[in-house]
Amino acid sequence: MEEPVIGQPGPPPAQGEDEHLSLALVNSVITLPGGHTVDFLGTPAQANQWLTEHGLAPVDAGMREMCAAQVRSLREQIRSLFASRVEGLPALPAAVSAVNDAMTRVPTAPLLQWDDETGPYRATPHPTTAIVDHALAVLAADAADLLTGPDAERLTACGSAPCTRYLLRHGRRHWCSTRCGDRARAARAYARRTTSR
Repeated sequence: MEEPVIGQPGPPPAQGEDEHLSLALVNSVITLPGGHTVDFLGTPAQANQWLTEHGLAPVDAGMREMCAAQVRSLREQIRSLFASRVEGLPALPAAVSAVNDAMTRVPTAPLLQWDDETGPYRATPHPTTAIVDHALAVLAADAADLLTGPDAERLTACGSAPCTRYLLRHGRRHWCSTRCGDRARAARAYARRTTSR
């Protein structure tokens, strides 16, 4: 599996990634023509960068491999749930449990805090040690919202092999990017020419 260079841009966001962080998470590993796979969470630094770019961690979170592995693991569980939804198959119980576990790992209610100078206030705590737990909870909750909300009917896999990205279908569009759409159209045209011969 290839790892992108830190700061290297990935493909453009697939339709729906701007509204659903879980869709962006699932699409953080891509398969390119020729069978090459690029993982934007492949190292702790890359995972930290991805979480920072999506507003889920500070730049200096100091991500370790154990934390990056937790993010990659949740990505695979959510990917499994998306595949089950798109293909109309039963979900793996372990994937449902992983999402529920991530959502319940951190408090969701703003807790009472007290500042000696300004007094009481309510805030959801995110000490540095809980950054990853908080990020996982946000991503898992977003996946649950997507799977149970009105956008679930629009969830689909990119229709251009070998791409493995997901998107929210808009009209008849079944591709995650212009590049995948062009590749699918070229493959269909080639198949028609080959069949007509």
